Amino acid sequence: MDTIGTDRRIPFSAMFNFRDVGGHTGHDGRTVRRSRLYRSDSLHRIDDTDREAFAALDVRTVIDLRRPYEVERDGRVPDFAGLTWRNIHPEHAEWHERPYEPGADLARYLADRYADLAATGTAGLAEAIGLIADSANAPVVVHCVAGKDRTGIVCGLTLAVLGVPDEDIAADYALSTEAGERFMAWFASTGQQMRPGLPPLTCPEQAMLLFLAELREGHGSVEDYLRHAGVTDAQLTALREHLLERV
Repeated sequence: MDTIGTDRRIPFSAMFNFRDVGGHTGHDGRTVRRSRLYRSDSLHRIDDTDREAFAALDVRTVIDLRRPYEVERDGRVPDFAGLTWRNIHPEHAEWHERPYEPGADLARYLADRYADLAATGTAGLAEAIGLIADSANAPVVVHCVAGKDRTGIVCGLTLAVLGVPDEDIAADYALSTEAGERFMAWFASTGQQMRPGLPPLTCPEQAMLLFLAELREGHGSVEDYLRHAGVTDAQLTALREHLLERV
């Protein structure tokens, strides 16, 4: 893991993929601000052990990208003073509808699934990006179940708008591989079984590189894709002003 990845990880006892999205270099050499946007796996596992550490982050908004039935099944982030929970489900196919075949090109498979979500989940992605763009909502945590796919797309699009190079976005995305290994070790200890058709909890950089490159091929730019999804120019400007350090 690179230094910036290690530096941005925030350890919890029962969340394995919680980290600060800040620290990267964006437009005009400006740094993405820290302690404003976090990404994570599901926050429903916060317990007394982690409650104080999470409260210390002063999170104002949790953007929960899980499907309604996933929220119903597992629960949601506990209540904290001043915290707003928003459940935004970008429409997309279930894994079992397009299952991963062992031995197939994982990066290609994931990039195709991410493209599918970008095509069908425009309203949800636009809503999530719009919430992140509003400085009044910060600090924000974006999460799904494992914090790698839906969360990876939202954070990847956000970083792209901020001018972070694709290679750095992909390296950030790939940090979820190690987190996935820790999640799987915990999951196995619970005696639960993974659902069939799921791909490995591995995040090859090439998957994010393909997704971003092909999104630009189809829409001209990430910004144009987001405009197509419903994000306004004012929100794109606010995103940069809010999340990039001032010169």
